[in-house]
Amino acid sequence: MNAPRVLIQSEDFDVSRELAALRQGDARVGAVCSFVGTVRDRNEGANVSAMELEHYPGMTEKSIEAIIDRAVQRFGIYAAKVIHRVGLLQPMDQIVLVAVTSAHRGMSFQACEFIMDYLKSEAPFWKKEQTPQGARWVDARVSDEQALARWEA
Repeated sequence: MNAPRVLIQSEDFDVSRELAALRQGDARVGAVCSFVGTVRDRNEGANVSAMELEHYPGMTEKSIEAIIDRAVQRFGIYAAKVIHRVGLLQPMDQIVLVAVTSAHRGMSFQACEFIMDYLKSEAPFWKKEQTPQGARWVDARVSDEQALARWEA
């Protein structure tokens, strides 16, 4: 049985273990590219003491699977894995891992960035930050939409 390509979980993840598992047994792999997103202690000029992430179970996984399918079709990658954490996270905690394998580095870099850009804009996650002024929901950024637009050109 194949390992799932998408995991939504509250537990932390081990990047080295996930990358080794992603490329295990596939001698075609010439490149592995990964991105790890972490919780910052500042956002939009305010200190952030914690971030809470919520999602829509079932819909979130389906949305991310569709993003991975598009990356496979567009870049010819061999494998991909997305792990996204939910729940209460602290600054410096890992939030997300996006990892891909391919024959060559160019495809891996592009596919990893493509997946992350679509993940930021299309996957149904909601973020709430704790700041000294109180809790606030994080809105979508214009820069995320701009990053997404370049893939559609």
